[in-house]
Amino acid sequence: MKKKIAVLTGAGVSAESGISTFRDSGGLWENYNVEDVASIEGWRRNPGLVLDFYNARRKQLASARPNAAHLAIAGLEKDHEVTVITQNVDNLHERAGSTRIIHLHGELTKVRPEDCCNEADGYSEAGVFDIGYGEIHLGDKGPDGARLRPHIVWFGEAVPKISRAIEVVEKADILLIVGTSLQVYPAAGLYRYAGIRTPIYIIDPKDVPVHDNRIVHIREVATRGMEKFVGIISGK
Repeated sequence: MKKKIAVLTGAGVSAESGISTFRDSGGLWENYNVEDVASIEGWRRNPGLVLDFYNARRKQLASARPNAAHLAIAGLEKDHEVTVITQNVDNLHERAGSTRIIHLHGELTKVRPEDCCNEADGYSEAGVFDIGYGEIHLGDKGPDGARLRPHIVWFGEAVPKISRAIEVVEKADILLIVGTSLQVYPAAGLYRYAGIRTPIYIIDPKDVPVHDNRIVHIREVATRGMEKFVGIISGK
């Protein structure tokens, strides 16, 4: 029977594609302090550094490829109604074939003017545009003359799409969590919105900081864990 599956993904699902995670590197992300390149304060202090950092991330992403976990998540759509809620800013879910994706923390290949897409304007994305794997530099401006910035939700900023993600989790028949430490809020609290009878599967080789009798913890990396999950829900 076709089920509604909400899939919450984090950095662990892309790690096997060569995309580095800052939580596994002592608070460093490609040798940068996270607060310097992933916070609104860092952007205000040194926008040139931040732009250089995300230019390098786009270049890295251009050579990355979806791994078996991304492909398995996309493959769930053959038999189920699947919505991916991702904390990742890469486009590997799209490239794997997933068609319903909520990017909680923005998208690496997109940029926007600084005066676009805030809470005051209801988070319309009309001013957001895709630059692929290209670069933006200090002084680059959008069509309205405002300075361009990465289309990323940084620490210290609101997460505009969290309400939409909550609605998806509330309606889900199954919640699958893959490769996230469940330490970054508000995404880390999404599992609490699952229905009382909704099973929750977590794929992560490490312990996770949640305790709920609905949870089945598959202690594997994302690729092997997805193999096991697919087997479980298909009855194999």
